[in-house]
Amino acid sequence: MSPDETRVPETTSAADRAVSVVVATRDRPVLLRETLAAIAAQDHPGVVETVVVFDRSEIDHDIESDDPSRPVRTITNTRKPGLAGARNSGVESSRHGLVAFCDDDDTWDPAKLRLQIGHLELHPDRGMVVGGIRVHFEGKTTLRRPDMDVITFPDLLRSRILEAHPSSFLFRRELIETMGPVDEAIPGGYAEDYEYLLRAARHTDIGVVPDALVDILWHTASFFVEGWRTRIDALTYLLDRYPEFADEPRGLARIEGQIAFAHAASGNRGEARAWARRTLRHNRTETRALLSLLVAFRLVSADRVVRNVQRLGRGI
Repeated sequence: MSPDETRVPETTSAADRAVSVVVATRDRPVLLRETLAAIAAQDHPGVVETVVVFDRSEIDHDIESDDPSRPVRTITNTRKPGLAGARNSGVESSRHGLVAFCDDDDTWDPAKLRLQIGHLELHPDRGMVVGGIRVHFEGKTTLRRPDMDVITFPDLLRSRILEAHPSSFLFRRELIETMGPVDEAIPGGYAEDYEYLLRAARHTDIGVVPDALVDILWHTASFFVEGWRTRIDALTYLLDRYPEFADEPRGLARIEGQIAFAHAASGNRGEARAWARRTLRHNRTETRALLSLLVAFRLVSADRVVRNVQRLGRGI
């Protein structure tokens, strides 16, 4: 689809086209400015308000702007420290009927908002839309485009659908008011974006613009034991909150495999083996089970596995 193939209908009011973008940030001043420049450069003809939420860091008032079409405001995270609380603070402070998220190290294509708003106008029954991404890691770029027109709740149980990245999220405010805030109770805030997608999909089909609309910058990951334990707690929390995973064996095995891998990376060999067995009972082809066993028996390091997977534009 070319940028000219999806347009906002002329009958849409200027107020309906206004967008609030929530950018949560912490100690990334250079990358943040690149993010804000890409938001300001949107070819969407309506107002694009950006609310920058400083989480556990000092506000930089120099980034503020009173441009009537591209205003930028800065606030402090007044909720739980972390990404979920910062996003909720931004949504609470935002003013317009469409709300988008963008991470402070990602950048949008100029047509991103226009194409997504056009999609919502063509599909008034959908309360949310996402788009494709380009993942940048260690000098390599991987293109990830969703191979579907719409994402449903069962789709998300089966797969995380990595292409549905939070920096591509665009919501109708009515949906956010219905589904509630980003979950601040998830341990460590891990997978809060996936939980929010699942919750959204319980209320609405999620539209997809197949173009790659966002450049995602991945950083080299190196986790300490505490980080892996947080993942275990968060993923277990997710399974408890969404019992529907029991009806999707492949999706259940995916998360069980992630838990097995996290146990292996933490040095919990017995737990890793037990979770790997659970994983294989639900899906004998789930590679995370094998990877967790390799890490558990110290045949390969967890960091090496994570880095090699990230080079493919994927995640554990």
